[in-house]
Amino acid sequence: MTNSRELIKKIISGDTHAFKSLIQDYQRLVCHVIFKMVTNEQDREDVCQDVFIKVYQNLSKFQFDSKLSTWIAKIAFNTGINYLKKQKVPLFDDVSGENGALEKYWSEETSPDGFTQERDLTCRLQHEITKLPVQFKTILTLYHLEEMSYTEIAEITGFPDGTVKSYLFRARKLLKEKLIAKYQQEELWH
Repeated sequence: MTNSRELIKKIISGDTHAFKSLIQDYQRLVCHVIFKMVTNEQDREDVCQDVFIKVYQNLSKFQFDSKLSTWIAKIAFNTGINYLKKQKVPLFDDVSGENGALEKYWSEETSPDGFTQERDLTCRLQHEITKLPVQFKTILTLYHLEEMSYTEIAEITGFPDGTVKSYLFRARKLLKEKLIAKYQQEELWH
């Protein structure tokens, strides 16, 4: 990545190659945030494009109070939340029920049959993550895949640091419980 200040200056002055560079640099981050929130493939692409349009439109307002990646991730998070609100997806669901309200919005896209054991575990893990409430999925993704700090995640989501830590702990615990329960149940049948 080039220097953020120079890159932003070039983009604001109309350099389209600089904006393409920004998209390449931050596409993975935006996709990680959006793909954990939006399940429909076409909508994912549209929401990701919306994120970069908003980034472009608001780049002159970026004050360097945070890292550019944090600012872009916050735009992605807010855009994803707005999409979910328009779709009337419950954002803070009760996670204790096995058939919670969020489950109807996600379907198992890949069957783990025929995959290697490692691939099977990855598929199961990804499937179980999709069942988590939006805030849990997002925080898990930002922390583990994007390797962001609690403070950066708090800035992106608007949650206090303590809430981020609590949600991360609860997400891990819930994910672990679901995986253990599923594996133990399957072992009874084999």
